[in-house]
Parts: sequence; structure tokens; C-alpha cells
Amino acid sequence: MTGVSNLTVETGVKQMELLHELVPAATLIALLVNPANPVLADTLSRDIQMASRAMRQQILVVSASTERDVDTAFTTLVEQRVGALVVGNDPFFNARPDQLVALAARHAVPAIYPYREFATAGGLMSYGSNLADPYRLVGVYTGRILNGEKPADLPIQQVTKVEFIINLKTAKALGLTFPITLLGRADEVIE
Repeated sequence: MTGVSNLTVETGVKQMELLHELVPAATLIALLVNPANPVLADTLSRDIQMASRAMRQQILVVSASTERDVDTAFTTLVEQRVGALVVGNDPFFNARPDQLVALAARHAVPAIYPYREFATAGGLMSYGSNLADPYRLVGVYTGRILNGEKPADLPIQQVTKVEFIINLKTAKALGLTFPITLLGRADEVIE
């Protein structure tokens, strides 16, 4: 077996830490997961809940697997007075950056997302791998196979580079100021 793997749940705890650093007064942080993808949802929920105990943070796990569920999840966030949101890495969410960013803005919920596409769409910040990296690795593998290498001899590769993107325009709209410690670690700052 060979192929390319992307970082999915591996970045979740760091996302929560970054969000907690930006909004330390948030006593309740929500995690949005897709129950239709239980392997990702359960692993991410478990990892973030374990990390939250160390930070003395409460976590509210909300689920969505349809567009209507996403709207309901945000209603729950408002009702529960959630101070911040981690959007789980899931293909369902990754295909809806505009919807998720718009709902977070409408409800004034500081949120962190798994990919830069969310931050460039107006999301507050993102932390995760670049979506183009796995495709580049697949292209390299394709070239190696076309040059005669056997797929069975090629190891599975995992994307290891992550990027941290901050959107200052969104922060200003939410009334948030990024600490210099976060700004200094950002790979890109959108103004």
C-alpha cells in the first residue's frame, strides 16, 4: 500500500492552544465535528478534551453533517454562550469555508479553522497543512511510478509542514487584538 496522507486530527490540539492564547477569557470553547466521519470526529474530540483539562478549559462538542446541522450548531453556540470555536478538519467542513466563516462572523464567535482557505475567506485564523501539499506529493509519486518504480515499493508519505494564518481585519471586526507572541509565529498576516 502506498499513498499520501494529510494532517487532520494532529493539528487540533495546537489549534485549541492558539485559540486559547488569543481568547484566554473564553471559559467554554466549542469543537465542531462531523458525526458522519466518526474516526476523525471521535479522535479529535478525545484529543481536544484531554488537552482542555490541562488548560482548565471546558469543551462543548457540537456536530454537523448537513448544511442545516451547521446552522443548528451555531444556534447552540450562541445559546451556550461559547467564547470561541475550533472547526474540525473534515471534508464536509472544508468544502464550506464561506458558510462557516459567515456564520462565525454573524454570531461574533472567534474561530480557528484547519486551512488557509478559511482565513482568506474572512475567517479569524487557521492552522494546518496547505491543501496543495498533498497534491504535490501525489504528483511526485505519479512521476516516480511513470518512471518505472513499483507503487508497492513507495512508502506512505505524510504532509508535515503546517502554516498559521491570521486575519487582522476579522480580528478588528470581532474587537480582538492579537498578542505579539501570536503575530510573531504567523506564517501570514492578512490585513
